[in-house]
Amino acid sequence: MTQTTTIEPTPASKSLLARLIGVLTGPRAAYADVAARPRWLGALLLVALVSGVCVATFASTQVGQDAILDQQRTQMESFGVRLSDAQMQQMEARITFAPYFGAAGQFVFLPVMALVVAGIAFAVFNAVLGGDATFKQAYAVVAHSGVIIAVQQLFTLPLDYARETMSSPTNLTVFLPFLEENSFPARLLGSIDLFVIWWAINVAIGFGVLYRKRTGPIAATLLVVYFAIGLVIAAVKTALAGA
Repeated sequence: MTQTTTIEPTPASKSLLARLIGVLTGPRAAYADVAARPRWLGALLLVALVSGVCVATFASTQVGQDAILDQQRTQMESFGVRLSDAQMQQMEARITFAPYFGAAGQFVFLPVMALVVAGIAFAVFNAVLGGDATFKQAYAVVAHSGVIIAVQQLFTLPLDYARETMSSPTNLTVFLPFLEENSFPARLLGSIDLFVIWWAINVAIGFGVLYRKRTGPIAATLLVVYFAIGLVIAAVKTALAGA
């Protein structure tokens, strides 16, 4: 008898849109496809385009420009910087360029941040833990996880417009609205955003798939680092405010 060998067909590559939707709805399968075919440019450009359009649209309105100015002033004051009338006038004169700078900033900030996150992950998993993934694969994972940032812009900016403020509607202070605005707990919780928590868990799934590691420890490490950064920011703001 002649024995035949059945060859399993290679799964068809998912489209860009299917991969990005999959990152939101079924991240393990989506990241498995990304790891097998690490294409990052389309994901990065689409995420930057959606985010850029959202930011530019918001910043082109009077409500958006007023909210941006108020946020900039509040942020500077939280670090102990007091703006003079002349400085405020300069900021108001430059605010008309906010749509252009905001949109362009997405095409600079998002790729750079993806490069930083992927570089750190590649160094830790490959150099320290002995992983064998390529940097292109790590960068593709981070690039696709950016779809959560685009969803964040789509969700929060309309709320910012309705509320006429850039104060995040999705940070942890929404659960404790009675906290005094300038207190340390309020500053700490205000530094932690639900969408960033979602992103950290999601990208941890991606790295887990890529490096064949458990998701839990990766997600816990990312969240601890994120909370530590929020703690430092809150402590600095509180110290400067009391100086």
